[in-house]
Amino acid sequence: MKKRILFVDDEPNVLLALRRMLHSARGEWDMSFAESGQEALDLLDKDRFDVIVSDMRMPGMDGAQLLAEVRERYPYMVRIVLSGQSDQETILRSVGPAHQYLSKPCDAATLKATVSRACSLRAVLGSESIQRCVLMLKSLPSLPSLYVKLMDELRSPSPSIAKVGEVISADVGMTAKILQLVNSAFFGISQHVSSPTQAVNLLGLETIKALVLSAQVFSQFEVEQLPPHLASHLWNHSLATGAYSRAIARLEDSDAQTSDHAFMAGLLHDVGKLALAVNLLDRYSKALELSEREQLPLINAEFQTMGVSHAEVGGYLLSLWGLPDPIVEAVTFHHYPGECPAKDFIPLTAVYAANIIEHEMRPDGADVASVADTEYLSGLGLGKRFDVWRDACEDITEKKGE
Repeated sequence: MKKRILFVDDEPNVLLALRRMLHSARGEWDMSFAESGQEALDLLDKDRFDVIVSDMRMPGMDGAQLLAEVRERYPYMVRIVLSGQSDQETILRSVGPAHQYLSKPCDAATLKATVSRACSLRAVLGSESIQRCVLMLKSLPSLPSLYVKLMDELRSPSPSIAKVGEVISADVGMTAKILQLVNSAFFGISQHVSSPTQAVNLLGLETIKALVLSAQVFSQFEVEQLPPHLASHLWNHSLATGAYSRAIARLEDSDAQTSDHAFMAGLLHDVGKLALAVNLLDRYSKALELSEREQLPLINAEFQTMGVSHAEVGGYLLSLWGLPDPIVEAVTFHHYPGECPAKDFIPLTAVYAANIIEHEMRPDGADVASVADTEYLSGLGLGKRFDVWRDACEDITEKKGE
């Protein structure tokens, strides 16, 4: 079915230019155009749309106000800002309600790719309740200890950008959000980001302080609400998987960008568990209980109880937030890499292997869908590399314990 896209801009000439620029997309999209926030809301009251693309500076109701309203009233919609230069205050107000931020001028190919990518994995999520849970997320919650540590550092007389970067790098939720901001055009950064620490350096301490203290882009997890297994293992597992993924990529002589993507994908590979636990804790708890009761891999229990797994949920969220394709790909397919079309060593390969190895090395044993997929690895010419990767990961753990 065609996607229904609503464009909002108070400049008639801009809307006319969008009509002309996107004329070739009529076979894929049904497009409507509104000249104000109120006109957009009137259209949304009458018809259902999949995506809204709004300017920021508009009289009466600006883009941030409009998207915040859309988020509350139509939580199933993808929300994108398409705007020229704007002041930081306005940008900070758009960080919460907008999934992505595109700068004007924006060519047709970029706009089409952004909209299509934001919708690409939606169908695999199945029920609308799960789609809504992902689309409504402003951020992923952080460990209370790390959240408090970050707030204390930012409020100190002389906060250190190095310490701020270190805290964010240790937290799954903070890392996902900070990578969203540097990979969209919110702050005009257009270069490869190698780590959460580099992202913090690029944004600068004043912007970080404004994001955290004013825009409140990070939130604190109520850990006591989580099942003990999830709360106690998720962060340590994610950090270890990120480190292992980078080590494996380097063993295969990957370039710096591939190794960086492997690290960040490994760190974020289980963000879908956070997304589900935040919004659908009752349903997700049933999956956790089924896994424990029947001794099923958690991903199998998720499919049985919810019709979708944390891998698809996490992949969709990161795609929606505009993170690089290799990271989205690795998160989406990290349990079943053979389903990914790519047939080379990519970050997915490293994350897949690292995830299995980390689970095997845990005292409570593996919790994965299967042992190493020898057919997948052999197809890449890597059938004999798994033991080498495992030895390298064990070395990392031993050095960390010294």
